[in-house]
This record gives sequence, structure tokens and C-alpha cells, in this order.
Amino acid sequence: MTAITPTIPLDAPGKHHGFLRLPYSRNDSAWGSVMIPLTVIRGGDGPTALLTGGNHGDEYEGPLALQQLAWELEPAQVMGRVIILPAMNAPAVAAGTRVSPIDGVNMNRAFPGRPDGSVLVPAADLVLDYHSGGKTLDFLPYAAAHYLDDADQQAACVAAMRAFGAPWSMMMREIDAVGMFDTTVEQQGKVFVTTELGGGGTATAATVSIALRGARNVLRHAGILSGPVEGVDDSRMLDMPDDACFHFAPQGGLLHPLVDLGQDVAEGQPLACIWPVDRTGVAPVTVCANRPGLLAARHFPGLVQTGDCLAVVAVPAP
Repeated sequence: MTAITPTIPLDAPGKHHGFLRLPYSRNDSAWGSVMIPLTVIRGGDGPTALLTGGNHGDEYEGPLALQQLAWELEPAQVMGRVIILPAMNAPAVAAGTRVSPIDGVNMNRAFPGRPDGSVLVPAADLVLDYHSGGKTLDFLPYAAAHYLDDADQQAACVAAMRAFGAPWSMMMREIDAVGMFDTTVEQQGKVFVTTELGGGGTATAATVSIALRGARNVLRHAGILSGPVEGVDDSRMLDMPDDACFHFAPQGGLLHPLVDLGQDVAEGQPLACIWPVDRTGVAPVTVCANRPGLLAARHFPGLVQTGDCLAVVAVPAP
């Protein structure tokens, strides 16, 4: 038995708003709970889509788009079932922090948490999990699929990613996939799509619009909603072929960007300088591109620490 209990039926026809209730005994509430907002919309026969946001609490496109979708979507429009979890890590979303303020754990490095911890993933045929750069990174707005051992599963994920219709589509390689929600879902054989839609710890009108259209597109692609997908032909394909795409700060200091998002770079081209904060008259450290491509992501704050991910250079795909 899992410790998490839904307060609404997961299989009943219609539209239901409620919570996933997670027991949380604390100083001010011995039998307290963490209440995670949940909407389930079930119409006619069809597949189940699980739409999640707020895995990290300082990434806002997913929670905003999913709140709107939970408000607007009606059972008569749905062939199958849509499960919406806009604030998966509800304490982190409430605090505006990447990790949980309860225990300091990064939820996206702690899945499945316990062997019987999964409530919603086993019921899903398709999972769309929203991310952006949060307070520390900024991305070109893209939907992404991962390289998988199962060629058929990877092809299904890529098709759903392309259907999302983001301005960019990425074959994504993770720095560390252990304990990720992505990995847990993919190991269960599900179709999985993720995103990186901007960053800086905020959202824009453009990125929320991309997120909302993308959710509808993925649901249309799955046959859960009717109508054509939009914007697919305008999406430009990118690839992360190897670890050379990632660039890390060799020391801390003031970040001086030399390339902006979306710009082409050559191998060996300076991407950024890092200046000391505590003295003048010292040459900066220059970080150069490991490979040719374009800048797909960059560190967002003006200060970096040793080991921070400074930049990601992706390769445009034909």
C-alpha cells in the first residue's frame, strides 16, 4: 500500500478536483498532511495522459498551463482520461524553491522514493512533465525526448515530442538520470515527453502560451482531444549527442556572457568569462566551447560557483 491517497476517484466519469494526500507528521500537526492539487477528467473510452508540473518549485510554465487546462477542459471533449498534477512538489511550489523546504530533497533525483510509491504513473499511457530553468538556468524553449534502449519506445516518445510543437525539439541527454521522474516513467515503458521552457525563476506570456498549446497538441496526438496539432512544422530539431555539450564553471565569480541563447558557436569559441569578485587586476577565466553548435542553455544568475553548469551547446539536426 502506498502512503499517498487520492481524495477523488481516479476512474469515475466526469471532472473531479481534489488532492493527493500525503501524511506528514510535524511539530504543529501530529496527524497532518501534504495536500497535492489534483484534477481528473474522464470522458469516453481512450488512453490516459498524466500531465505534471511543479516537480521543481521555481519552474512556473507547467503549473500555470496545467491550472488553466484543469479549469477549461471538460469531459465531453475527452476520449479517455486526463490526470493533471500542476504542483507535484507542492511544498516547493508554495515556497518558490527548486527542492522541498521540508527535507531539502530534489524530487527529481528521488523517484520512485519507495518501491510502492507510485500512484498515477502505472495508470498512464503518456506522461508530459513540464520543466524550465528555474532560478539558475535559462533555456531555449524546447520539448524533449531521451535516447532509450527500446527503439520503438523512443520513436513513440519522439513523435509525441514533435507533436508538442515547441519552437525547438531536443533529443536530450541528462547529466545524471538516476532517480529522475523521467527515468522511472520510461522504465515502465510509457511514452514520456519533457520540456525546458525558458527560466530565470519566472514565466513569460510566450513560454506559458507554448506550454498550454503543447499540452493540447500532445493530447490531440494521443487521440484524447480532437483536432489537428499546431506548430509542428515550425519546430527546429536539436541534439545533445554527448557529454561535450555541457560546460561547467572551473571557478566562481562574476559571469560575463559572450554568447546569447540561440547563437551559433564554433569549437573553441569563448562562451563566457568569469571575473573575480574580490579584487581587480586579475585576468578572467575564459570558458570555451567544447564543440560546434548553438547555445541552448546558460547559467542565469550573474554569480557562478565552481562546478555550476555554465552553458549547454546543442547541435542542430538536419
